[in-house]
Amino acid sequence: MKWDPEGKPRKPDVLGIGAQKAGTTWLSQMLSQHPDIWAPPFKEVQFFNHRYIEEHREWLPWHFNRTKKNIRESWASRGREMPAHLTDYLERLTRGEMFTNHWYKRVFAPTPVGALAMDVTPEYSTLPDEGVDFIGKFLPNAKFVYVIRHPVDRAISQMRMNMRRLKRTPRTDDDWKAEVEDPVLMDRGDYATYVPRWRARFGPDRLLILPFGQIAADPQGLLRRIEEFLGLAPHGTYRGADQKVFASEGGPSVPPEVRAKLREKLEPQFAFLEAEFGPEFTRACR
Repeated sequence: MKWDPEGKPRKPDVLGIGAQKAGTTWLSQMLSQHPDIWAPPFKEVQFFNHRYIEEHREWLPWHFNRTKKNIRESWASRGREMPAHLTDYLERLTRGEMFTNHWYKRVFAPTPVGALAMDVTPEYSTLPDEGVDFIGKFLPNAKFVYVIRHPVDRAISQMRMNMRRLKRTPRTDDDWKAEVEDPVLMDRGDYATYVPRWRARFGPDRLLILPFGQIAADPQGLLRRIEEFLGLAPHGTYRGADQKVFASEGGPSVPPEVRAKLREKLEPQFAFLEAEFGPEFTRACR
């Protein structure tokens, strides 16, 4: 990984946002390969949602402690010692007061001179109006990449992830109904509420909205489009760009009637996407 140990605290130039389970991990993994982009050694800095979404503050310390542990275990599994500069970096970021403006800028201090600093955190897409306003003032020159996934496919992917994490397997109609009615499931993919907030504040010169399906249909072409948007020279071939997103995803199989119920509940999202972006874009979201 490119690293400037003498780098000074700075703000990011690029934010990757989007609904949960909508390809932001792929986006982070691909763009991090570009020689002129630097991203932290962990995905999801979670700075702005910590500031504006109170309920997220409960799990964010766990997020960073788990991330630090996972990075250490990754190096150990390869039989290698974690570099001293990475150890120091992670320790500095996880001790003392976190989520201050200065702390956020310290996250991107190792960015090499001339490179763009990038923060990919899907939760930013769910910020309230005042949160998006703050981003506009705090990052007056940043650009944003927003990935949109087919509402039902996204909801099912999130549902299965939640069940897998909680070791929960629905066995009755009532069990499945409880999963479908989970308000978090609807909130994370509420494009009709969140997209207008971003489009009202940032024009197409700063906000690039992409359909998830292009990741599978034309990954290299999609990355060329992002490079052009960010003013970057073409990188060449991105490793793993054509690998299936969520290929290792597991969890209970969702019955057809549950999928149909989700389609019914999410009909307003489909109507919004077609009205806002057109039917061709909406079809390309899966």
